[in-house]
Amino acid sequence: MNPMTRRTILQRGGLLGGLLALDAVRPAFAATRPAASLRSAGAIDAALRGGVSRNDVAGVVAMAATRKGLVYEGSFGTSNVATGAPMTVDTVFWLLSMTKAFTATACMQLVEQGRINLDDEAAKYLPELAAPKVMEGFAADGTPRLRPARRAITVRHLLTHTSGFTYSIWSEALTRYQQVTGMPDIATCKNAAFTAPLEFDPGERWEYGISMDWVGKLVEAVSDQSLEVYFRENIFGPLGMKDSGFLIGSVQKKRVATFHSRRADGGLEPGPFEMPQRPEFFMGGGGAFSTPRDYMAFLQALLDGGALTGTRILRPETVALMMQNQIGELNVHEMRSAQPGYSRSFDQFPGQPHKWGLSFDINAEPGPNGRSAGSVSWAGLLNCYFWIDPVKHVTGALFTQILPFYDERVVALYGAFERELYAGLA
Repeated sequence: MNPMTRRTILQRGGLLGGLLALDAVRPAFAATRPAASLRSAGAIDAALRGGVSRNDVAGVVAMAATRKGLVYEGSFGTSNVATGAPMTVDTVFWLLSMTKAFTATACMQLVEQGRINLDDEAAKYLPELAAPKVMEGFAADGTPRLRPARRAITVRHLLTHTSGFTYSIWSEALTRYQQVTGMPDIATCKNAAFTAPLEFDPGERWEYGISMDWVGKLVEAVSDQSLEVYFRENIFGPLGMKDSGFLIGSVQKKRVATFHSRRADGGLEPGPFEMPQRPEFFMGGGGAFSTPRDYMAFLQALLDGGALTGTRILRPETVALMMQNQIGELNVHEMRSAQPGYSRSFDQFPGQPHKWGLSFDINAEPGPNGRSAGSVSWAGLLNCYFWIDPVKHVTGALFTQILPFYDERVVALYGAFERELYAGLA
């Protein structure tokens, strides 16, 4: 759920070339039936088809699997409002913060190899983190007031969002800091975004932010490879994820799902969207694209302890560690929006305690729609979502491309998908 500045969204005009009318295209509907033990997929189809019919989404893809393989894949509506092309499981989506799971996986591969220690100071690998500063407010003239951090940032702090780094979308203070200093947003993929100060001392609390972008830098430093190459050689290639990466090719670009903004009247406004394609750095916190088919292969590997069809990317004990509480007595909390155009305030499990693993939200109690206590999940800013249930051995994901994040209609559709999936597996 990393931020995407309005400048980045609106100036990347080459992808669609302008705004188009939604009602110019008749929605398409398609669902396939994987050979697996889902009692009935009709209720899922009806829920997703209804979301398109109500204009909750222009198009949507949902997929689910157990350890036996795929149990559901369905695609509904249009992927391209200009051509009327239907959504498919090979439609390309910008993942935004669903990229973070790749980056955490890469980091943990290096931990397995003994090249990174979770409790090392991050400055051991990234000297630029040797003297972090904490922002304590602003002086009367508007100048930010900074002080040295009371303790060092560790690799674990970065992986668990307890480092002190935040996102401007959910921080009034960092939004103001950007305005005062001219520091670019992380989503511009400019290195100057890494000059952001901390908002609290490392280890003091959980707060979602650019920590995983620092982890991406760390992976590059230790592996001596760019994330584009490292992911391709160590995650995407082994798992057969041929349509995933940071630098999008012409073939994939033709299959990118149209981005939409939710209007005040509830309708959807299509527009251009593309992550920077000449980035100063590859954004480990949110710069990648993928397809539902590719991403599901990755989720299946995690569900099955780090392997898919005999190809292993992580050890089972590593995957288990990633899905365990790594923040102790600290708690994940509601993220209050500072920029409503990009995200609503959100809490995946309001009224329930939830923790953080190594790049995953963990619900400590059973979820409201079927997932077990101890399941892990996260999402991307453009309203893509996934979960992995290690108790019932189920994983599912839903893909759209809509702002603002945590759109209530998409969240309701995601909940309906999960409920009907578990009902069909019962």
